[in-house]
Amino acid sequence: MNKIAVNENTLFNIEEREAKTFVNDKEVELDLSKISPSQTHILYHNKSYNVEIIDASQQDKTCKIKINGTIFETKVEDQFDQLLKQLGMDNLASSKVTEIKAPMPGLVLKVLVEAYAEVKKGDNLLVLEAMKMENILKSPADGIVSKVAIKQGDKVEKNQILIQFK
Repeated sequence: MNKIAVNENTLFNIEEREAKTFVNDKEVELDLSKISPSQTHILYHNKSYNVEIIDASQQDKTCKIKINGTIFETKVEDQFDQLLKQLGMDNLASSKVTEIKAPMPGLVLKVLVEAYAEVKKGDNLLVLEAMKMENILKSPADGIVSKVAIKQGDKVEKNQILIQFK
């Protein structure tokens, strides 16, 4: 069974049993028509719904969808997430990030943060050129930058410390 939170407050339990879909233990019949990889048309109780996936993160198991023009944010918790939560192991992956290292050798094109800046998970930190491609390094977690160890134009080696967090 998957648990899906919508806009962090509405929770749905969705389960597939015997080729049927159940939402909160009630059987649901949907007529689905795939329009494109990110768009689906759904008929449910004689009502039409246009569903579009705006953004999805498999790592975070989150998805931002638009249904008939209204945007919803969803988070999926599968049976493995639920088991880890029951065992008290659901927060082991959220270790504190203390530094960002260069994932490959390259040239720092632009530094987008400075010391003591507060950053959120996913914020752009710097642009690193490697193998003739620009790579934007993003913050893996919320935090405060304690030190920027590089500047624009620096050449860096793999695993060199670029930014440190408090």
